[in-house]
Formats: sequence, structure tokens, C-alpha cells
Amino acid sequence: MEIEKNNRINSLLEFYEQLLTPKQKEYITLYYADDYSLGEISEEFQVSRQAVYDNIKRTVNILEKYEQELHLLSNFEVRNAKFDQIRAYINQKYPEDTELKHFLDDLEKSEEE
Repeated sequence: MEIEKNNRINSLLEFYEQLLTPKQKEYITLYYADDYSLGEISEEFQVSRQAVYDNIKRTVNILEKYEQELHLLSNFEVRNAKFDQIRAYINQKYPEDTELKHFLDDLEKSEEE
């Protein structure tokens, strides 16, 4: 469960980090992406552990609110599932069609940019 939450927060951060303040971005990145403890972050910024905890909790709520409103992560996940379905279909029905596979690869790469 904890790994799933960390993965979700890191994914949300990829989509919405530019909407966070520098402090929010730094605290949440250190905690979720870099696996710092609350104590390590509080020492680094010379604030209480409670202040770090409160900031991270607020930031997670902000990220979830952005996702509820904008759906960037959920839409990305749906598109990726569709790409997987299309790729499986192509591999099954058109295994020799390298041009079709190339088009799909290009489309997936454009999604990542």
C-alpha cells in the first residue's frame, strides 16, 4: 500500500510540480522521491518535524485536488492502456508490419515529450 501511494504521489508530482511553490516541491520531492525522513528534512531546513509533516500533507492534498480537477494522470494512464491494447493487436494481427509498429512508437514518444 505504501509503495502504491509513493508511486502515485511521484506520478502526480511529474504532472503538477510546476504548480507548487518551491518549498512544497522541495519537501515533497525529498520525502517521496528521495526517501528522506521527516527528521532529515526538518534538519536540512531547520524547521520542526511537524512543520515538514504539515507541509507535505497539505501538498499531497493540493496534488490530489489538481488531479481531481484536471485529470492529467488518469488520462495519461488511460492512453497508456490504449497504447498497450493497440500494440498487442498489431503484434497479433500484423506482426510483420514494421511501418505500423514504427508509427505507434512515434505516437508514444510524442506523448512523453
